Amino acid sequence: MSKTDKIKILYLDDEVNNLIGFKASFRVDYTILVANNSTEAYQHLEKNPDIRIIFCDQRMPDKTGVEFFEEARSLYPLPIRILLTGYTDIESVIDSINRGNIFRYVKKPWTNEDILSCIDQANKFYMVNSMLSLKNIELQKAYNELEKFAYSVTHDIRGPLLSILGAADVAQYIDDIEEIKEMLRLMEKSVKKLDTFILNIHDYYSLKQGELQIKEVNFEDVVKDQTDNYKMTTNMKNINFIAHVEQNETFRTDEMSLKIILSNLLSNAFKYQKKHNRNKLVELAIQVRRGIATLQIKDNGIGIQEKHIDDIFNMFYRATAEEVGSGIGLYNVKDAVAKIGGEIKVTSVFDEGTTFLITIPTK
Repeated sequence: MSKTDKIKILYLDDEVNNLIGFKASFRVDYTILVANNSTEAYQHLEKNPDIRIIFCDQRMPDKTGVEFFEEARSLYPLPIRILLTGYTDIESVIDSINRGNIFRYVKKPWTNEDILSCIDQANKFYMVNSMLSLKNIELQKAYNELEKFAYSVTHDIRGPLLSILGAADVAQYIDDIEEIKEMLRLMEKSVKKLDTFILNIHDYYSLKQGELQIKEVNFEDVVKDQTDNYKMTTNMKNINFIAHVEQNETFRTDEMSLKIILSNLLSNAFKYQKKHNRNKLVELAIQVRRGIATLQIKDNGIGIQEKHIDDIFNMFYRATAEEVGSGIGLYNVKDAVAKIGGEIKVTSVFDEGTTFLITIPTK
């Protein structure tokens, strides 16, 4: 076991000889931190959040071990607490165990075998608690997403449908061809909004449930597919799309995740352009070097206000109402980047443009 992998243990005792003996006995297999008063112990706990086990002597001048653990539990609940005590303190020890302040106790004088057995049991208990804590966080996150999804289904699906029905109903009583065309444009906008939402929901479930399919990726082919997909958009909206690929080595990743990242970011870059800008520009640059693929998507569109930057990757969050959007596209991007072990950064200046920078390691 390397030094960084060693279980980290804190031992609190007011007798210096006990601290020296404990550290000498177990420092080879564990990372041992010692303190001869509660102030020093709290300093260690603050600086070392990865401490897994705390041993504490019951008889100390400033406070008992039971009192220390009772206080420490509320501030640092994760470390497993073990008390070192003699028979005379057994009643207070049993009371502390019943209240959950300590995991177990070791009778003094202790033996190395006693301590090693405690460490093994305490570490197993710590691992189980840590896993439960992580699962609880994941469960709460899933619940929050489900709650948002339920709201979004009613809002983002029923809303456009009602708009289409309303426009169709009004169009029945209109004779002017220009007014009918306007109704059709409104219906088209609602259909596009529905289509975007459905596609993003499909991506969302593909990411959540699909296994990674790692294979060699030729970024020239990926970029060609994206260029073909957006050819009509670039022509109709008069957007200059520049793509550049530099790949002189083999790169392996999940191509589906890669396509979700690029299609969502490019879609936004084309969508959120300034309508009256005569020099609309979207740039895609991909470089593969030393096993790292760097993807940069840059535009000179409407940009993102600084107050929204930290929230744009949240599910169903919309930073602007200027164009139709599902509010789930960037959430999918972040999820896809994380799934293939990458990182994503965004910089933006409102009314000047936005740049997304993604780095992905080869598999």
